[in-house]
Amino acid sequence: MGKKELIDFANKELFEKENLDIIPDVFTTDYVTHTANKEYKGHDFIKRWVKQLRKAMPNICVEKVEFFIQEKNTVVWQRTLKGKHTTQMWGVKPSEKNIKWNEMVVSRFENDKIIEEWVVSELIGELLSKPPMKK
Repeated sequence: MGKKELIDFANKELFEKENLDIIPDVFTTDYVTHTANKEYKGHDFIKRWVKQLRKAMPNICVEKVEFFIQEKNTVVWQRTLKGKHTTQMWGVKPSEKNIKWNEMVVSRFENDKIIEEWVVSELIGELLSKPPMKK
């Protein structure tokens, strides 16, 4: 499986099916992801992240994956995700509204697995832009 196919496969399996069994096949054991001001490591982080997203948005789906650049061991790509925000996430009360956001990702591969990623996500902005429903 090529790098782009692996990225497509991982997105569908993790976000839409919560198939956590594929993690060792896609990510190295010393995987690290970099976000705005934090760094997260390992398979346990990936599992927690996927479970957290699927809990907050049980119907989450990958609308599209676009690829921009691929060089030897690096792929620059963007995913568009969407789902209905039904459970509190990061202190943001559920809005019960459908949200859609983009994430720009740079994935670095080692031995045909992802070892490192840099992620810029619009998710928190989308969560905060949707006021919680009044009870």
